Amino acid sequence: MIKLALFLGRVFLQKGIIKMRVKDTLNLGKTKFKMRGNLPVREAEWQKDWQDNNLYSERLKLNEGKPRFDLHDGPPFANGNIHMGHALNKISKDIIVRFKNMAGYYAPFVPGWDTHGLPIEQQLTKQGVDRKQLSRAEYRQLCENFARKEIKKQMADFKRLGVSADWDHPYITLQAEYEAEEIRLFGKMYQQGYIYKGKKPVYWSPSSESTLAEAEVEYHDVKSPSIYIAFPVKDGKGLLDPENTYFLIWTTTPWTIPANQGITVNPAFDYSLVQVGDKRYVVGTDRLAAVAQALDWQNYQVVQHFKGSDLDQLVAKHPLYDQDALLMNARHVTASDGTGLVHTASGFGEDDYNVAQKYGLPVFSPLDNKGCFTEEVPDPDLVGMFYDDANKVVSEKLEKSGNLLKLSFFMHSYPHDWRTKKPVIYRATTQWFASIAKCRQQILDQIDQVDYSPAWGKVRLHNMIKDRGDWVISRQRAWGVPLPIFYAEDGTPIVTPETIEHIAQIFAKEGSNAWYKLTVQELLPAGFTSAHSPNGHFTKETDILDVWFDSGSSHQAVMAKRPDLRFPADLYLEGSDQYRGWFNSSLITAVTTTGKAPYRGILSQGFVLDDKGHKMSKSLGNVIAPDDIIKQMGAEIIRLWVASVDATADVAVSNDILSQTAESYRKIRNTFRYMLANTSDFDPAADRVAYEELNSIDQYIEVRLNDLVKQCLESYEKYDFNAVYKSVFAFIANDLSAFYLDFAKDVLYIEGKNSHTRRSMQTVIYDATSKIAKVLTPILPHTMEEIWSFLPEADKYIQLTNMPAVLEYDNRQQLLADWQQFLNLRDDVLKVLEAAREQKLIGKSFEAALTIYPTQAIKAVLDDLKANFRQILIVSKLTIEEGKAPANAVQLANGAFVVEHAPGEVCPRCRMIRTDLGEDRDLPMLCGRCAKIVKDNYPEVVQEGLEE
Repeated sequence: MIKLALFLGRVFLQKGIIKMRVKDTLNLGKTKFKMRGNLPVREAEWQKDWQDNNLYSERLKLNEGKPRFDLHDGPPFANGNIHMGHALNKISKDIIVRFKNMAGYYAPFVPGWDTHGLPIEQQLTKQGVDRKQLSRAEYRQLCENFARKEIKKQMADFKRLGVSADWDHPYITLQAEYEAEEIRLFGKMYQQGYIYKGKKPVYWSPSSESTLAEAEVEYHDVKSPSIYIAFPVKDGKGLLDPENTYFLIWTTTPWTIPANQGITVNPAFDYSLVQVGDKRYVVGTDRLAAVAQALDWQNYQVVQHFKGSDLDQLVAKHPLYDQDALLMNARHVTASDGTGLVHTASGFGEDDYNVAQKYGLPVFSPLDNKGCFTEEVPDPDLVGMFYDDANKVVSEKLEKSGNLLKLSFFMHSYPHDWRTKKPVIYRATTQWFASIAKCRQQILDQIDQVDYSPAWGKVRLHNMIKDRGDWVISRQRAWGVPLPIFYAEDGTPIVTPETIEHIAQIFAKEGSNAWYKLTVQELLPAGFTSAHSPNGHFTKETDILDVWFDSGSSHQAVMAKRPDLRFPADLYLEGSDQYRGWFNSSLITAVTTTGKAPYRGILSQGFVLDDKGHKMSKSLGNVIAPDDIIKQMGAEIIRLWVASVDATADVAVSNDILSQTAESYRKIRNTFRYMLANTSDFDPAADRVAYEELNSIDQYIEVRLNDLVKQCLESYEKYDFNAVYKSVFAFIANDLSAFYLDFAKDVLYIEGKNSHTRRSMQTVIYDATSKIAKVLTPILPHTMEEIWSFLPEADKYIQLTNMPAVLEYDNRQQLLADWQQFLNLRDDVLKVLEAAREQKLIGKSFEAALTIYPTQAIKAVLDDLKANFRQILIVSKLTIEEGKAPANAVQLANGAFVVEHAPGEVCPRCRMIRTDLGEDRDLPMLCGRCAKIVKDNYPEVVQEGLEE
């Protein structure tokens, strides 16, 4: 019906039946680009279209032979739907890869998943699976089935965020070919002497019954006992009289006292022998005041001084049992707490282990896998008791023996298993280790070759490697890659290039479950023999590899193996916790096997918190699920939020924050809608105005646009999406909406359709639409793709275009300087217009007649620019005067100003107040300017007339 009415209107007008209306002579912009994006629906439609047309591959084809950029995806664990942390991470990667492709790089993106480990075993337990009722192979198959189901779930979530990737060919740590390469990497490390078996204290989780890597430990506050214990002197070597003389120690783990083998002091420290009543105690001199206060020593005397080195090899008596405690020297003893003397149990602490090894003491760790004391403990009352329960029993025994000086409790940070959330302990157990000591300097040297963002990442990673002990790589679990080790009849480990390659080939065909399905003879190369097994009998290792060894092998299993990727990667991007996790394990395995770091650059991000700075958890009720936001607002809002935050630190998200982001999105979208509407009749091929012929104000915006493009490209190269967002939003809000597009109506609507002034402005608006759309495509691909469909460009998809080029303009510097001077003047004008509005002198700025008495500097700029300043300032009348301003003028920085109500009447077409309405007898209702424009563009109106 609407189309019919328009057609009949044109016919009747031509036949003189009706008159043309004023609004029909205006160039009112029209576009089908909707104000509301309907993102939850439209995004999914665009994503299907991209998939159907294989845009990921098409983009790569365009860049074949160009410089490469390889971002290696750190594999998220396959367990549950994605959370906002996942969204921040994967969208950030997508922004980078999309930008790199549009910037002319060959930039593939292969997503990955980490699939082995305890969390999946725990999920099966929750589902009622009894591991003990199944063979290991059957149980592992259930684990794999669960992991693959979770991968499908997460993959769908990531796709819905608009992430462009090779979703058909992801890498997964349970894939047969991946496991085979992991085995080969292990073999290389073993042959080069970096893998060994030993018994030493490691993080042990009684709740998981397994060792833990440092990256699997988190800290929570716990209440612990604090005790002071007196060890009687047994042999003072002539330095100390054993009679009523004691070494004083302090510990927060009474349960380790039954495993005590000695006392360690710092050889460089001063120690005091203190008389307290009829007893004497050896205490670190620097700790004496604190100890005296803690033990309420009212009257004590220092009777002797000596160095820690003087105490070396003295002997104390265990406070509970008839056994010795050797005095030892080591510099790990500090004066920051305690007594300056440290109770030492070689099986329950790394420093304890090291000093015990130095003094030839055996490793003693009388705890089983569940954290209960074994029969090795020299106290039958403790056998079978859980270590934490032993704290009370040991403390009572010490009190009964008279060697407990004080017992209290305090809150402190203590290591916990990050999966079970239960405390962990240091426990000496026989494990497989990767030696860090042998390759530490080589790793540190490679750290210096890497670029870091933020820069502090280098120091953090350097310190973690510098201070890191050997890496325990064995785990006592079922779901993981088996350690590819055989044992001969005499217990000798068998790991040879032949056995490794044979196992790798089997795994490549059948997966690592073959280790549990096949016999030892089938797993060993045909005819394999060893002098250590004269009868040809071999057994298999039952432990699996640490999951950090799994993901840490990806540089070889993925980047170096796949033909579409490259080693080393240009970038690893993960959360800041990965300095002790994936960044760390990948670095160790890469340097020990290739001599190189696996990455040229590291970009780390903070954690996603709520708006009060709290970690998100279901118990707090502050969890925000990406899927809920997508259904309500769309994935573009999450993507814009990612770009709007400084992710190098912790970032906040809440429903209110996302609502504010949605408002920013609407501002961006509506600005594009205005620009699309007002360039709908613009053909860039036919109507474009060359830069040299643009009006000065249009040149200025074109230059500002070009500067924006340059700034954004530079920010993208630095992975600073926040700067891209801020720059674009500021340009849209300030340069365009609040300035250029504000006065544009007086040109776009009023001037003749094909006038130079209008086409000049449309050229700039079209360029702004096209270039900003390209710049924002990595961040808002769905919206920019929709915008692109309304532009008459040659390419079907904006994603298949390149980033706009940065142009050089000879007059840029002078142009920017002059127009900045004008903008300073405009700021003054806005102030005086607002004052006039408050005085009820005017309403809208079009009601103003403005007289400016500019400073000499401003006058020179105005003369040079030769622009339509009345139009730009949106007033009906503008007069620029020289000479002294009248007394009623408002004096400001750039001149003096007089505001009056404009004389005349409102022109119904341009809405300006004019004094020349009716001067054109053919069109008496219009001002002179509008009459001329209408007559030039609509000559038939002269005959038929015009009506409002």
